[in-house]
Amino acid sequence: MASAWQKVLITISSTWAATNHNSKDLLPSFMKIKEPIMKQFARYILLLGAVALSNSSASAQSAGNPSQLYEPMAAQYFLNQYMANAAMAGIDTGLHVYLAYQRQSSDMPGAPQAKALTADYKLFKRVGIGMNIFNDKAGLLNNTKVAFTYSYHLPLSASELSMLHFGLSGAFINRRLDTKSINGDITDPNINAFNRRDNYFEADFGMAFTRKGLNLQASLPNLVSLLKDKSNDFGVNRSLFYSAASYRFDIDEQLTSIEPKVCLRGIKGYDNIIDAGANFVFFEDLFNVMAMYHSTRSFSAGAGINYKSVAGFQLVYNSQTSGLANYTNGTFELNLVVHLFK
Repeated sequence: MASAWQKVLITISSTWAATNHNSKDLLPSFMKIKEPIMKQFARYILLLGAVALSNSSASAQSAGNPSQLYEPMAAQYFLNQYMANAAMAGIDTGLHVYLAYQRQSSDMPGAPQAKALTADYKLFKRVGIGMNIFNDKAGLLNNTKVAFTYSYHLPLSASELSMLHFGLSGAFINRRLDTKSINGDITDPNINAFNRRDNYFEADFGMAFTRKGLNLQASLPNLVSLLKDKSNDFGVNRSLFYSAASYRFDIDEQLTSIEPKVCLRGIKGYDNIIDAGANFVFFEDLFNVMAMYHSTRSFSAGAGINYKSVAGFQLVYNSQTSGLANYTNGTFELNLVVHLFK
């Protein structure tokens, strides 16, 4: 898998190099005086992506509980792709704010639940920024990740039909035990020691290539951990990489578009997970239906409605993985979105 991604990156880099003699006409005016710097920056990012993806089998820390690794929020597939890839921040004009909430359908004590708030904005013609706040709780363990993102969107041709997108997020991660839910001695020194741990810093890197309806993505959620010494790291349940490929087919006014998508997710200590499905949009983006099947023998299915491309609502059901299907009925996910300043 890593070698395949390297070939893709080399091809993209060669294509960009062949067209960079026109790059001064494609950059914003305030950046033209720094053209050599921008060329070096783009080459460095391409090299970083190739090195990182070639080492995607290395271990990395994840802010989420294991349930979120195996069953991430379904919004990341179509509705809010910035959740899974920093390169998607500011890819469209305007400010986009998303709220998401996910919890198990059965009301079991300590059942996993997750909340997310993201916002991304196209700051300049080629520059996007974003904020991604994610919290999930399972049992006593409460995880919070706050990330801030910078993205750059590089055209590969004068027509700007082909674009290369880079994104880098800096994040602070907080892990705590919920002492209010402990049925026992909350003065236990091990509990206090866990909650006195410092927050730690992480970085997420993402890339994407888009051309008309084509969308190719790759991201690494934990760059800092990836580059650390891993000789004594024997942990599992850690996110390693995310990749995706999709193509949107425009149809007509009633069935506006169909977008099939295939994703590959890597988790340390677990088989790679394949997600495959499609998003169907009706009546010029008024209504949509999506479905994804996961190689964990589970599925996600949902429907949403949009109001004049300003606000949207989506409800998704995620079935339980095969190993836990006898104990719980899966999760429900609620997603809200607001588009401003478009």
